[in-house]
Amino acid sequence: MPEEEPHPIRIHLDLLLAERGMTLTELSAQVGITVVNLSVLKNGRAKAIRFSTLARICEVLRCQPGDLITHDPTERGL
Repeated sequence: MPEEEPHPIRIHLDLLLAERGMTLTELSAQVGITVVNLSVLKNGRAKAIRFSTLARICEVLRCQPGDLITHDPTERGL
């Protein structure tokens, strides 16, 4: 399997979970998606996210999409 190219999108799910004292398993149950899919997102390996999933994560974590996802242009070209 080829190594994935670095991309400038950063996911801050681990930080938001820590700030709220919540586990990935608890978030999974409340959002209604698998722990595996949340783990893929958390580790930056997701290729896409549905707006409905993003909205549900933001509802549960009481955050905005920009709290969860940021763009770091310095990562392009690694």
